[in-house]
Amino acid sequence: MTTATPGAARLLAAVVLAAAGWLLLLGGAPTAVADPAGPDPVGVWPLVPEPEVVAPFDPPDSPFGPGHRGVDLRGSPGQGVRAALPGTVSFAGVIAGRGVVVVGHGATRTTYEPVTASLSVGDVVAAGHRIGTLQLPGSHCFPTACLHWGWIEGAATYLDPLRLVGLGPVRLLPLWRDLPVGASVGPSVGPSVGPAPRLPLAVVVGLFR
Repeated sequence: MTTATPGAARLLAAVVLAAAGWLLLLGGAPTAVADPAGPDPVGVWPLVPEPEVVAPFDPPDSPFGPGHRGVDLRGSPGQGVRAALPGTVSFAGVIAGRGVVVVGHGATRTTYEPVTASLSVGDVVAAGHRIGTLQLPGSHCFPTACLHWGWIEGAATYLDPLRLVGLGPVRLLPLWRDLPVGASVGPSVGPSVGPAPRLPLAVVVGLFR
């Protein structure tokens, strides 16, 4: 029988530890990406000035499939990281050598990594409140620095965090959504009733990898 080398055993232990840490933060196995109805909360960029998005949101097709469960924002080592929404720090620590901060916002939470936390679990933050500094080790963009920013709903449903700053996919609303009372959506054969119908756009703006 072949015996695993000490190096392979350490690697396997690190992978298991990292997976267990993510599941602990997520609250369960990851689920499919969601597009909840209703307006998204209005947040702020976690880095200032407005950063370049170097890797967009790319949710997996299956719970444990490949994908990018958040976005990567270009930054610099030691740069301040801010909470995107008001909330309460629910995790501030290190997982598999990478600093992670999680801020809860009721039904959702935002995640930030790799970050050296400047706050503790239970601290209440406002949108734009500094929660730590950006690290270089653990960066998805190594040897350059970038912030992996995520947004999760419920137990483990990934959302696009760019929705919090007015970006992300655009969804067309029904033609009749903003019609004045008494207006018709069909072709008019007589005098116009009220202003012409408008076709509004709703910008559907919403970590972990």
